[in-house]
Amino acid sequence: MPVMVQALLPVFVLIMLGHVFRRWDFPGGDFWPQAERFTYYVLFPAMLVYKLGQARLPPSAYGDIAILIGVLLVAMTLVLAISQWFWRWSGPVFSSVYQGGIRFNSYVGLAAGGMLLGDDGLSLTAIAVAIMVPLLNLLCILMFSLVATPGPVRVRPVLRAIISNPLIVGSGIGAVWSFFEIGFHPLVAGILAPISNLALPMGLMTVGAGLQLRALRGASTPFLVSSVLKLLAFPLMAAGLALMLGLHGMLVQVVVLLATLPTATSAYILARQLGGDAPLMAGIISGQTLLAMVTIPLMLSLLW
Repeated sequence: MPVMVQALLPVFVLIMLGHVFRRWDFPGGDFWPQAERFTYYVLFPAMLVYKLGQARLPPSAYGDIAILIGVLLVAMTLVLAISQWFWRWSGPVFSSVYQGGIRFNSYVGLAAGGMLLGDDGLSLTAIAVAIMVPLLNLLCILMFSLVATPGPVRVRPVLRAIISNPLIVGSGIGAVWSFFEIGFHPLVAGILAPISNLALPMGLMTVGAGLQLRALRGASTPFLVSSVLKLLAFPLMAAGLALMLGLHGMLVQVVVLLATLPTATSAYILARQLGGDAPLMAGIISGQTLLAMVTIPLMLSLLW
C-alpha cells in the first residue's frame, strides 16, 4: 500500500465510521449534532491552543502563508467567475458552486496535516486555517450579496460570528502562546493533552455523520464543475503559485493539502441562511467528501 494512502486511510475510515453510526442511529437520540457542537466549541479550540502553543515557528512563516493564501483565493475566485460567465447559472446555483469550489473542511485538514506532517505540520495547518476561515467567509458573503441574496446582506452578525469562531480564537491564543514561549504547566498539559487526542477522531466522525448521500441523486453539471475545480484544479493552482512566489518546504505542503480538501460542511448553513441552493450545496459537500478519498492521495502524491 502506498505510504500516502496508508497515512490518510485512518482519516477516511473515521469519516465513514461516523456515517455508519449515524445511519444505525447509534448511540441514538441527538448524539451526533451535540457531538459536533462539543467538537466545534471545546475539543478543537483546546487542541489548537495546546498544539500551536507548543510550536516554535519562525515569524516569517506567518507572512509567507498569508501571502500565498491571499493570492490563491483571489485566483480561484477569478476562475469561478469565468465558469459562471461560461455556464450562466442562476444566482443561488452559482453561490453553491462558488462555495463548493473554494471552501475547505478544516476538520479533515487538521487531521490530515497532523497525520502526514506531525505536530509542526499541524501547527502550520492551524495557522493557515486561522487565516483562511475569515477570508473565505468574507468572500462568500460578498458573492451572496452580488448574486443570490435579494436584499442587502446583514454583515455585522456574520462578522461577529467570524470573530468569535472557535477555530480562529483557539488558533489565535495558541499563536500568542507560541510567540511568547509561555509553555504549559504540567497540570494544564495533563488536561489539554487527552482533550487534543480526542478532537481529531471525533471531528472526523462528525463529518461522516453529517453526510447526506441522498442529495447526490441526479448529480448535475454544477456539482461536477465545483468538484473538478476544488479537488483537482485548486491544488494544482496552489502548487503553481507557490512555485511562482519562490516558496517551498512544509509551508507549501500545508497549503497544497488544504487546497485538496472537500468543501466545508458549514457551507450548507450559509447557503440556507443567505438564499443559496441548499440542496445542491448538500450534494456538493457529500459528493466531494467521498471523491476526496481518492483525489487527496492522488494530488498529494503528484504535488508533494
